Amino acid sequence: MTERQYNECVNDYADNVYRFIYKNLRHEEDARDVVQGAFEKMWINRDQVDPTRCKSFLFTIAYNLMIDHIRKNRKIQLKEDFRETDGGSTMQKAQTKRILDEALRQLSETQRSLVMLKDYEGYNYAEIGQITGLNESQVKVYLHRARLLLRDYLVKIENVI
Repeated sequence: MTERQYNECVNDYADNVYRFIYKNLRHEEDARDVVQGAFEKMWINRDQVDPTRCKSFLFTIAYNLMIDHIRKNRKIQLKEDFRETDGGSTMQKAQTKRILDEALRQLSETQRSLVMLKDYEGYNYAEIGQITGLNESQVKVYLHRARLLLRDYLVKIENVI
């Protein structure tokens, strides 16, 4: 991977990687640190990176760094502030986002990562398996179970908007 190819990879995928990590960690500074670490590792190993597979390589590194970070910081209290604003549609969006975020918090780290990779980032099962180190069958089973948990949480009467 050349310097130009590395820079193109950074430009193309930095936002996606950050969004994925942030949705899982729910802490802005920690997400930035993990993403920066992923790009640093990719730069250090650029000679072994196939430029056509840099996205998969980058997400794999970021995912592994995120898991390491979670293991080191099990007791971190994560919180998110919701600003109350005027206007019904903005408040409804905030309420919907709060319920979806709470639903995602109900999932295990693995389940949440699988949902994020499949439904937010659009990876296929094989790519998710590569990133997470699971086989394709495990990805399908864990993702199915995660979606069932999400469905059960979202259809509770107190969560219906």
